[in-house]
Amino acid sequence: MAPYLAFQSRNLEQTIDFLYGKDLRFDVASRHVRALDVRINGVYLPAGLYVGLTEYGARASVEATPRRDDYWLLIPIRGRMQTAVRGDEYVSDPRYAFLFSYPSMGPSRISVEADASRIMVVLTYASLRRQLAALLGRSLDSVPHPPLEFAPIVDLASGCGRSISRITRQVLTDCRCGGPISRSPVAMSSFEEFVLNELLLCHRHNYSDAIHGRETLVGSGPIKRAIDYMEAHLESVVTLADVVAAAGVPGRTLLKHFERYRGTSPMRYLRDARLERVRQILRQDGAAETVSAVAMSLGFGHMGRFSADYRKRFGERPSETVGRRKR
Repeated sequence: MAPYLAFQSRNLEQTIDFLYGKDLRFDVASRHVRALDVRINGVYLPAGLYVGLTEYGARASVEATPRRDDYWLLIPIRGRMQTAVRGDEYVSDPRYAFLFSYPSMGPSRISVEADASRIMVVLTYASLRRQLAALLGRSLDSVPHPPLEFAPIVDLASGCGRSISRITRQVLTDCRCGGPISRSPVAMSSFEEFVLNELLLCHRHNYSDAIHGRETLVGSGPIKRAIDYMEAHLESVVTLADVVAAAGVPGRTLLKHFERYRGTSPMRYLRDARLERVRQILRQDGAAETVSAVAMSLGFGHMGRFSADYRKRFGERPSETVGRRKR
């Protein structure tokens, strides 16, 4: 199970010490101290991503120390949040999230209302840089490159903002109660890949034009190599960087031509292939594993969503597949 963080306190000094240990400076005006009721719950995922729910109870502010070089996606659940960065101020609420690119944005200060609540997704610079290099098909270490910087406002009502917000809430709820997602390394890896790819492919940043620029046509060879790799690793952790390396072409080229040849993306193909594998196992004579055990082994941690996807693809529920095999 992924390491879980749980902190709760009404003591200002204790809260300041705890958050300073996370390279954050915390401040509450004296007239608001009595309302302080800090609750921080989160989980650290294998590739370095952190997702958590944060509440202060009182009107408060927080800023990162210069040691931080990661990216924060702050998704308000309740209340408003005001962010000051580079002399500009941004207001976010349950309609709009804020995305910090700390390596390039520099110092910033977040002020939150009393009784506000937000989900915080933290992505390391290393994980985003590694994924960006895979998509571009070139190393970012050989020559100096400008830091990756995202557009700061993320619309939560559409596009990647809505998708990330929805799946992040599911994962956080599951991890809080020790559910099946938190017990499946494949499911956790799939969640991390989803967040990284959604931000790099669907949200605006200073490398967007390079990722989505024109590409030379390639044959079906790289597509076949990518498919062969995914089919051979259905029960293992598979990242887009792994698939790109197997294909032997830049990630942006693979994405464009995979869609051209197969009508879908590589990671969606992987999910569909894993669904096919679940069905194959459930139809085998003598299969003793439960539906949930089979699904979890292939990275499907959310059983409700898995069952819906399974029924949409095969026209029957997983339990019906098992029942027909027994009959």
